[in-house]
Amino acid sequence: MMMVFRVTEITRQHNGVKVTTEDGTSYLADACIISVPLGVLKANVIKFEPELPQWKSSAIADLGVGTENKIAMHFDRVFWPNVEVLGMVGPTPKACGYFLNLHKATGNPVLVYMAAGRFAQEVEKLSDKEAVGLVVSHLKKMLPDATEPTQYLVSRWGSDPNSLGSYSCDLVAKPADVCARFAAPVENLHFAGEAASAEHSGSVHGAYSSGIAAAEECRKRLLALKGIPDLVQVAAWEEMAGAVAPLQICRT
Repeated sequence: MMMVFRVTEITRQHNGVKVTTEDGTSYLADACIISVPLGVLKANVIKFEPELPQWKSSAIADLGVGTENKIAMHFDRVFWPNVEVLGMVGPTPKACGYFLNLHKATGNPVLVYMAAGRFAQEVEKLSDKEAVGLVVSHLKKMLPDATEPTQYLVSRWGSDPNSLGSYSCDLVAKPADVCARFAAPVENLHFAGEAASAEHSGSVHGAYSSGIAAAEECRKRLLALKGIPDLVQVAAWEEMAGAVAPLQICRT
């Protein structure tokens, strides 16, 4: 498995797929499962040769990409109530939001502010210190005893070249079959990721389940092309879900 290589081109050939990375190296395979974030596909960072068919490119265009950033803050003590979420409402987008209380789940004095919409985009223009200072100022209005965080992390999913957005979202007046078209294969190119999950888009478990489906679809197609009997019975995701503890992770 090759890691930390950005793909720049995917070429469909009569007998397989050629994947080219930014350092110019090419890799040959029978098929390819594409699970890069939707934002990367929408930005045309990866060149497809030949171009993707119109029905596939329109599916990519018809899905939206949302941005939600996280500002995780570690404090020296817990000064907030023992609830899962602390919400705030104000007259501007900056004054509206919520904190996830990770202390309740992990025992660590950590709050994570979820910045969405326009504010999520504004956060990416601020320094870490500025973003944390703004959020802490709102926190102190809610809880006057709030202290300054001892450590913090700020995400910038919208400008991260490996994501260019947080997760997919529906757009107004777009066809209802857009998710199915996005997940459908193009010959030996298979597509996976949270955007390919109709029921669990925008989540880790949605991306995981779509990856299982794409891998199984790819396996069956290759066996059929090579004339090899399918002797392996893989349980459907719905059947597996009943046998194992559900994996429910909120957002990517």
